[in-house]
Amino acid sequence: MESTTQPGTEKGKSALIDQSLLEHCSTAVDVLKFRAQQQPKDKAYTFLRGGEIEEASLTYGELFEQVQAIAALLQQKLHPGDKVLLAYQPGLDFVLAYLGCLCAQVIAVPAYPPRRNQNTARLRSIVQDSGITTALTVGDLVQFLNVFCDQDALLSKLDWVPTDQISAELAKDWQKLPISADDTAFLQYTSGSTGNPKGVIVSHGNLLHNSYAVHHCFGHRQDSCGVIWLPPYHDMGLLGGVLQPLYGGFPVFLMSPLDFLQKPLRWLHAISRYQATTSGGPNFAYDLLIKRADPKKLEGLDLSHWEVAFTGAEPIRAETLERFVETFSAYGFREEAFFPCYGMAESTLMISGVAKQDKPMFCYVDSESLEKGNVQVVASSHSGAKAFVSCGQSIPDQIIKIVDSEKLTICDDREVGEIWVSGPSVAQGYLDRPDESQASFSAQLVGHEEQAFLRTGDLGFLHNDHLYITGRIKDLIIIRGQNHYPQDIELTVERSHPVLRPNCGAAFSIDVKGKEQLVVVYEVERSALRGIDSDGVLEQMRQAITAQHALNLYAAVLVKTGSIPKTSSGKIRRRACRDSFLNGTLNIVKDWSQSPEHLLTFKSLQADVDSVLQKFLNKTEPGKSDSTEP
Repeated sequence: MESTTQPGTEKGKSALIDQSLLEHCSTAVDVLKFRAQQQPKDKAYTFLRGGEIEEASLTYGELFEQVQAIAALLQQKLHPGDKVLLAYQPGLDFVLAYLGCLCAQVIAVPAYPPRRNQNTARLRSIVQDSGITTALTVGDLVQFLNVFCDQDALLSKLDWVPTDQISAELAKDWQKLPISADDTAFLQYTSGSTGNPKGVIVSHGNLLHNSYAVHHCFGHRQDSCGVIWLPPYHDMGLLGGVLQPLYGGFPVFLMSPLDFLQKPLRWLHAISRYQATTSGGPNFAYDLLIKRADPKKLEGLDLSHWEVAFTGAEPIRAETLERFVETFSAYGFREEAFFPCYGMAESTLMISGVAKQDKPMFCYVDSESLEKGNVQVVASSHSGAKAFVSCGQSIPDQIIKIVDSEKLTICDDREVGEIWVSGPSVAQGYLDRPDESQASFSAQLVGHEEQAFLRTGDLGFLHNDHLYITGRIKDLIIIRGQNHYPQDIELTVERSHPVLRPNCGAAFSIDVKGKEQLVVVYEVERSALRGIDSDGVLEQMRQAITAQHALNLYAAVLVKTGSIPKTSSGKIRRRACRDSFLNGTLNIVKDWSQSPEHLLTFKSLQADVDSVLQKFLNKTEPGKSDSTEP
């Protein structure tokens, strides 16, 4: 089963822009120079402080001048191909630094900036894996970052360079170096949802092709306008929020994801205020807006200019799209603005998308057949119908195949299989991981060894040439020979009781005496931690899972707010949660198990950990000592 059809888009002015870019540009650096020459006084980027106030703006001319100064300094300090960490709060400084790295031909490595009381595991993993010694940030953060990193032998070796203190005079010293499409543009570290983060090698050719594909599919024009709150260190925020507006030559208004999370309606008000045509985010963001939709706070809201409301990065729920339309159609939002899409870091960003201005397409599949890996399309009224949202068709010049991951043959139209992708947006591999790169980026179909494919690790099926995602291979729960997708179980649990936080739970299986058993861990709303009837909540969770999935829950754990491990893009890290469950490090409110001895073992491990930790703390606190070795 394969898909080669390309999503449609608007013609006219958009096509002329594409042709002009193709004639002048072969890299993102060429695009930047082209925009500075053709639109020097046009507004490029604006950052909204607090998600509401215009703190700073840059025209294309100003942007290129400041980028050249940063690039010149990097050329003085480093060699082409050196790697540089980017550690910024969301804002224009990150944009300038990232583009400066591209122009200096050094390899940018975007990462979340460290915060007080934050686990440094992800940052350490990135620095160690990439061998970085130089890091870019702003002057206000340098002192804190030096103090923060001094506590860690690896991070303390980083040389922090404040890019906001670079003299504009350096711009004249920048030298444009020859760049080929195969040269590495930057490293995009994976989310780590099913393992340790890996550095995806993205080339200049990958960047330009995927930028073209997004521009083509979204139907962008020079009179388009973006509002983006997504973190720039994630592929959707970086490619969609930073590079796509540059490629399309239209303005974008950026805001911090924290400002969105604190007051989600800021996002909609920014879209309304600037008459944005393009904006979007993961499914949970639309759920948040529905939850916070107070008519008093929506007065004067105008969403009629919103043409592309993209959604991806996590499972897209049909119910969310329907409820969002019901809630916001009164404010001008149109159902056909929704743009469900699918992508990943290993493919630069976008793999598939729907045709612009088409209403979202749903496919209803029989649940029992799906558990066996089969696709039986049914009517929406069918008693066992499960709704899937179409993620559209392949982007231009690429193909998608659905493959039997064991036989390495193409599945037929009635089978769920692994999603394989081939084309110019597929990245070059993982940094310094030749075996994993070979396995993931150079997969071959039996009998078709002439073509290499990216194995996405995602499961799905094609129906009427549209791609539907069912889950991830590594997260799939198999009990008594039946397939169960964790996101389905998590949604059932979330709906079982109002004290459970939306999108903050993990379902996984563990081996108990040779049999796979189901475990669910879920966060409790902060406001409900006091006075919670935890036994009642656990009972409702068990009943809901039995009723909806015909499964017996082996163990359930209620944890405190903020305990569930997530990736940088908000995906649930189910394997990390499973590890925490097994090693006894969950922040527990209440737990239950079919097997009391399991909990006794679990709590014994927790007590041992707590005892060792307390002994260590006693040794390190002034005036205390403990002669017992931990």
